[in-house]
Amino acid sequence: MHALHSDHLQVTAMDGRQLTVYRARPSQPSRGSVLIVQEIFGVTAHIKAVADAYAMAGYEALAPQLFDRVAPNLLVPYSDIPLGLSYAKTIETALTIADLQACLEAAERPDQVAVVGFCWGGRIAYLAACRLSLRAAISYYGGGITASLGEAPACPLLFHFGEQDTAIPLTDVAQIQAAIPDAEFHLYPAGHAFNNTDRASFEPASAALSFERTIEFLRRHLG
Repeated sequence: MHALHSDHLQVTAMDGRQLTVYRARPSQPSRGSVLIVQEIFGVTAHIKAVADAYAMAGYEALAPQLFDRVAPNLLVPYSDIPLGLSYAKTIETALTIADLQACLEAAERPDQVAVVGFCWGGRIAYLAACRLSLRAAISYYGGGITASLGEAPACPLLFHFGEQDTAIPLTDVAQIQAAIPDAEFHLYPAGHAFNNTDRASFEPASAALSFERTIEFLRRHLG
């Protein structure tokens, strides 16, 4: 377990747009960098806590405010899922990937970067694995991935899904497994967003086990 330092920085995407990034770093030299991709609610206290957890595990963690393109510093209440979805649909996926590329370039070790995404960010993490130069990608309950299976991942992938997730049927999980047989998959006795400590769907045992598996995956592929 490492002590951590946190701050904010500004990064600029290739089209000139700026966004704010929450950054958490271990006090000792990092093992590499992890991009934390938010849910549809913005860079919430929970997402910052996730970044802190990776920093305490020895990684530089960068959590970009990916909604800054439409509403800087936006935080959507967990009770207003339609609003969060509307913001996510407003931003072209290619621009979100460009924002992640800017974060990758701002990392301490741009050649040693992984991505971890949740919900909407879980789909973005999969697409980042296909389009960016990453060492590893981890997707937590990413919805909509089946629509993008024509793209080929360029790095090792780890998927976490909840068996009781009403938003992502197990038939979708099976379809993803069939399309990406080399990826690592884990199912948990939980619903959607089981990792989010601030939502009613939080399932502590599944969250703890998925984090343990993610850290082991990062150790193998990132450092």
